[in-house]
Amino acid sequence: MTGLVHLDFTGGVATITLDSPTNRNALSAPLVAQLLGALDDAERSAARAVVLTHAGPTFCSGMDLKARLDQPDTPVPIGRLMERVMQFPAPTVAAVHGSVRAGGVGLMAACDLVVVGSSVTFAFTEVRLGLAPAVISVPILARCPWSALAAPFLTGEPFDAIAARQMGLVTHVNDDVTMVVDDLLRGVLAGAPGAVAITKRLLRGGVQTFDEMQRLSDELFRSVEGMEGMRSFAERRPPSWQQ
Repeated sequence: MTGLVHLDFTGGVATITLDSPTNRNALSAPLVAQLLGALDDAERSAARAVVLTHAGPTFCSGMDLKARLDQPDTPVPIGRLMERVMQFPAPTVAAVHGSVRAGGVGLMAACDLVVVGSSVTFAFTEVRLGLAPAVISVPILARCPWSALAAPFLTGEPFDAIAARQMGLVTHVNDDVTMVVDDLLRGVLAGAPGAVAITKRLLRGGVQTFDEMQRLSDELFRSVEGMEGMRSFAERRPPSWQQ
């Protein structure tokens, strides 16, 4: 089985498209393997940002239930996939134009920035299937307080984009998803690649001590990027990474 995931690399941005609309981009073993491979290719190409998007009206419907029913003892490494997205060196942006369910919400939430259309709906359907949102709780609880998730987790009821933003699950809601994503990418590409990568680690790494952060700050001021950034500011010209 081929062609479930497509990778396009343009201008330093790797766009990864889930393209299995016949099963609503469900997380089958082949799709997950191809998505992991696309992320590896994007990192080898030194992508400065990754956009994760989809073909068809559904971003991702979650686990491929038919495949798991047929092969219940064959796990799909969605935990490794979500960890890969969260730990990818460059910023990751989910561009969501259609509905998201169960494991698809976890994949979306693993991205650093999440841009969704105003008509997009979400649901944690696991409990209605005799399951639990186990693996996906890792990226989701990293974004949202548990009290905001209690009702959707425990009931499986769908919720809309505004509710998703209020609970912290998504970062941007707009009818024009592409415009917002392009604006975010311009901002990311305006930053120095190394500085952006370190800033992502700070966001993901939790509270640090002042001493640790002072040492990091001093290192960055002395770094090649830091010196170039300050020099370009003094000389009133764009830094080298913007040229």
